[in-house]
Amino acid sequence: QVQVVESGGGLVQAGGSLSLSCAASGITFGINTMGWYRQAPGKQRELVADIGRFGNTNYADSVKGRFTISRDNAKNTVYLQMNSLKPEDTAVYYCNAKTRGIGGSEIPYWGQGTQVTVSS
Repeated sequence: QVQVVESGGGLVQAGGSLSLSCAASGITFGINTMGWYRQAPGKQRELVADIGRFGNTNYADSVKGRFTISRDNAKNTVYLQMNSLKPEDTAVYYCNAKTRGIGGSEIPYWGQGTQVTVSS
């Protein structure tokens, strides 16, 4: 059974830094893309950043230059380093792992979410 577990997050003042990590277990055929999404109250869930299995990255414009995503394929783990945090970064952050299935299929799994709160 696939499990995706996030850690990190918490409360920080504006301008500060936080790091998130996410580990996937129970993986059979490997993971394609791993990523971080966030959802603020009253808003839709949005992509923050993702990273392919060969290290290609994609960032939301709002976090470019401030956040860095990285990945350890051997550990099925993805990290998000968040610097220069702003109050508008406050949200629940979710990890997503798109696992490879039989016949080239792709199956997404989500973590339970971790709260990030940035005070002004």
